Amino acid sequence: MSANPKRWLRKLGPGVITGAADDDPSGIATYSQAGAQFGFALGWTVVLTLPLMIGIQMISARIGRVTGHGLASNIRRHYPAPVLYAVVALLFVANTINVAADIAAMAESVHLVAGGPAQLYAVAFGAVCLSLEVFMSYRKYVRYLKWLTLALFAYVGVVLSVDVRWGQVLAGIVLPRMELSASALTLVVAIFGTTISPYLFFWQAAQEVEEAAAAAARARRANAASRARRANAASTGRQLRRIELDTIAGMTFSNLIALAIIVSAAATLHPAGITHIETSAQAAEALRPIAGPFAFALFCLGIVGTGMLAVPVLAGSAAYAVAETFRWKHGLDLKPHQARGFYAIVALATAGGVILNFVGIDPIRALVWAAVINGVAAVPIMAVMMFLATDRRVLGKFTVRRWLKLAGWLATATMAAAVAAMLVL
Repeated sequence: MSANPKRWLRKLGPGVITGAADDDPSGIATYSQAGAQFGFALGWTVVLTLPLMIGIQMISARIGRVTGHGLASNIRRHYPAPVLYAVVALLFVANTINVAADIAAMAESVHLVAGGPAQLYAVAFGAVCLSLEVFMSYRKYVRYLKWLTLALFAYVGVVLSVDVRWGQVLAGIVLPRMELSASALTLVVAIFGTTISPYLFFWQAAQEVEEAAAAAARARRANAASRARRANAASTGRQLRRIELDTIAGMTFSNLIALAIIVSAAATLHPAGITHIETSAQAAEALRPIAGPFAFALFCLGIVGTGMLAVPVLAGSAAYAVAETFRWKHGLDLKPHQARGFYAIVALATAGGVILNFVGIDPIRALVWAAVINGVAAVPIMAVMMFLATDRRVLGKFTVRRWLKLAGWLATATMAAAVAAMLVL
């Protein structure tokens, strides 16, 4: 019996890490604003986005696992080069801005708790994230990221430490309602944008490629190459079932944490009349006099933990996309001298994020632009993913089933509507 939970936990990896990275500090700020401004009324948004998120992430993982190539590589193989270059450029810019915002939030959280210079903390966080991603082996790195997902339970702790009207929480989930105002619509669009983001597609697909490569390497070390080839063809279906479990668990975990953040802000900040939250650190500071030092400390801990998880994912997904575009060697299992271009992009995205904290750019305006870029880039990327996932020339007999096809196209249509609304506002 004791081995079963361990076996189940070993099946969790790229999906759980991707889902947890989705609740990055910029996402925390968005969810906090939803709760602070509208109370429990927007709880339904995280329920609505869950099946869409599961569907599109499952498709990206399937493409990576079955083809053995990441999203950028698959786009390069099947679509004109200008499409690929435009998408990857948008992804790199948006990810670097997101890295900057997340590092700033982590640094400000430590400053709120311990004092000291926030910019020095920003440099330290950037250096630590970069060092771990460059110098740690893939297997150890994945275990490290899995442990970091536990930091998100801090937000469950916040909910349990404050007075919550659970009847109102349930009503906000099952009875969708929203003010017909520009601010409410903008916030819903922001929630959709921070939940369904292009960097998550690239990261999960790339990690499935890494997982497959690591499994093949283990088989070669065991001197079982011929058996591994036979098992590989037979095990693809089993791996896709593992991907389903992993992705469902990861995205459900992600949206439950998002709901916890909305609930904690709705239960504390909204009744106190604090309805304007711009950063995750500001949300934590606002909690201190209302919910007490314990809830404040937990909120800050969550910001630092999820930032440490999200920054490598943001920088790494940009590096995978660029490396696949130019056919560079890439992968976290390679040493820096074996994949210089790949790790140079990791360093550039991370260092760029740190530098943006010193040039006086308004982090909120930067996040708005990152959301716009992510939203615009997400729609064509999702459409291309759907065409790839339904093409037998790409996935053979593993093209997506009817329910997954429906979920993917629904997610694409939803994001297209969100972008259209964002551009109209």
